[in-house]
Amino acid sequence: MAELVIRRENGIGWILFSNPPRPNAVTYEMIVALPEAVAHHERDPKVRVIAFAGDNERTLVSGPDITEFSAMPGSVAVATTYITAMEGAYRAVVGTRKPTLACIRGAWFGGGLSVALYCDLRICADDAEFSHPGVRLGSALSYPSTKRLVDMIGPAHATELLFTGRRVAAAEALALGLVNRVVPAAELPAAFAAISEEIGENAPLSIAAAKVGIRAALLDPRHVEMREVQAAIDAAHASEDALEGRKALAEKRKPKFRGR
Repeated sequence: MAELVIRRENGIGWILFSNPPRPNAVTYEMIVALPEAVAHHERDPKVRVIAFAGDNERTLVSGPDITEFSAMPGSVAVATTYITAMEGAYRAVVGTRKPTLACIRGAWFGGGLSVALYCDLRICADDAEFSHPGVRLGSALSYPSTKRLVDMIGPAHATELLFTGRRVAAAEALALGLVNRVVPAAELPAAFAAISEEIGENAPLSIAAAKVGIRAALLDPRHVEMREVQAAIDAAHASEDALEGRKALAEKRKPKFRGR
């Protein structure tokens, strides 16, 4: 059965795309469920990092399950329904105050690639592949996802990928800026756990302030709400964690941040 699998392990809140019969194709129900899955981990004080992956050995995540499209009349209406739901899901991924990471093996195509791009960081195995194959299917990428891709890799590279629909291997994805790190497939679990732990040990309010600032930096300056940005910065500076950080530095020990 196609579903999102939610679990917590060692401070990591996992959201796994599970649809084994159809290479983890993302169904409409999974898209609709994604905001609440993110909110579930947002509410859990024991979760420091939210991670996305596929729920099988190669952890691939393909795009929307096209069998759902063929089963419904009115392609424009169906596509609009999907896009609206997906934009809500992407807003949830971007909007959470906790750091989001994609753990990538195998093929992440279409919606899978978009989910990865909306995460803060992407750690992938050397067997990973990426593609937005819409031109090969007669479909089109939504504007928010197009802008996200352009923001990540620039208009020239985005144009090539969207015009050709070709597959991009891990090494090229790293060179383009699609991913942050590439590691041997056998080392992915350990490497992902290590960076998740490194991030999770840092001050949550400082990370939240960084996220708000980075998100604002990608917007048109006319649409940036600077009060929100400054409020997040001020909250970090005024926090108990800020005092703990300075105290730990003076005492030459690791700080113990609590997110307050």
